[in-house]
Amino acid sequence: MDDFRRVADEVAADIAAGRLRPGDRLPPQREFARQRAIANSTAARVYKELVLRGLTVGEVGRGTFVRAAAPRPQPALAEPADSRVDLELTYAFVPEQASLLAESMGALLRPDVLEASMRPVGAAGTLPARGSVADLLAREDWRPDQERVLFAGNGRQAIAAAMTALASPGARIGVEELTYPVVKAIASRLGVTLVPLAVDAAGLVPEAVEAAMRKTPLDAVYLQPTLHNPLSLTMPVERRIELAGLLRRLDLHAIEDAIWSFLRHDLPPLAALAPERTILVDSLSKRLAPGLTLGFAVVPEALGANVSTALRSGGWTPMRFALDAATRWLSDGVVGKVTRAKQAEAAARQELAARHLGEFAVHSDPHSFYCWWELPPPWRADTFVAAAARQGIAVTPAAAFAVGHYRAPNAIRLGLASPPTDILARALATLAGLARSTPDDLLSE
Repeated sequence: MDDFRRVADEVAADIAAGRLRPGDRLPPQREFARQRAIANSTAARVYKELVLRGLTVGEVGRGTFVRAAAPRPQPALAEPADSRVDLELTYAFVPEQASLLAESMGALLRPDVLEASMRPVGAAGTLPARGSVADLLAREDWRPDQERVLFAGNGRQAIAAAMTALASPGARIGVEELTYPVVKAIASRLGVTLVPLAVDAAGLVPEAVEAAMRKTPLDAVYLQPTLHNPLSLTMPVERRIELAGLLRRLDLHAIEDAIWSFLRHDLPPLAALAPERTILVDSLSKRLAPGLTLGFAVVPEALGANVSTALRSGGWTPMRFALDAATRWLSDGVVGKVTRAKQAEAAARQELAARHLGEFAVHSDPHSFYCWWELPPPWRADTFVAAAARQGIAVTPAAAFAVGHYRAPNAIRLGLASPPTDILARALATLAGLARSTPDDLLSE
């Protein structure tokens, strides 16, 4: 074996064993040659070989670094069902986001800046962070008071803190009859009962809120006015105005989940219409990536102390490094660039879904990363999910979103964000073929 390949194999083994980790810098080539007792020319060939193998990356003026592991390849639909095409998750990635985020990190890694970012921070975050988030959430004629912005480690923690502040164990919170499943888990842990409220084509029905209040008063409501998960409904402004008036009249607070609203910036949040009655919750996980979590909430002044206490006592306050990184990405315009890329990506994936599933009762929004599919008879959601799993495709049945004793419709949610578009197209075509058949057809195979 050539000397340079033998040495490259040794370095590759160190990387595979974790002795060299992603991001570690290899020594300059001359120093590497001395350490390995090889010629400088051989060291140069080793470094070139490592790049060709995809194990390292060279950065002009900085050196050679161990590369992060390549993502696992997406499975083909013919592969076993434990290698899934995942249409359950809704995390979107765009090719340019990693390089955009990396460009903005350089200044944060200076020793003096990094030292400050290693210090603890409370729920109020920092003044620059509050200002950046207020700018992020602003609409044409509304910008939240930045002094009302609080921070959590992620959006789920912000929801949990809002629920904790508004409802003690045994309390009742009204939610849309189909809702974000994590909210059900949070309520269960907090000892809170969720009350299903009717939804129509415009979103949460105000009369359902009033009816629930007459039966047994609610302590709060949780709702998703923009790109509701799983239904992809977006509440028109007239309904938002009606609900804002209802909250005031009933002396009721709302938790407004705005996690997906970055894909639709054309409507005012409920918090703009009833700021004293609404806790608006949002995060960066969908805008950027699930590994870059930072949650935040715009909280009415009267509830600020309660939400802050909930964040501290729950251990849900943010990490300072994540807060400072997010502030930099927001102020540098990186979040805006990634957001625009994801808006375009969502539209493209919705067009793909329409192309393959247009003959069926599929409901969505051109801006959304998921769609709601009312299955054709004789399919039931449970049998369709099982049949899709046999094809190596994971989808989510309506029952996962149903609240309380509400009877889930015969439907599934398709998350369009995660697979590459060619894999997504093949998966959608496979699901369309399933829907054209019957469960009996599969049993006869």
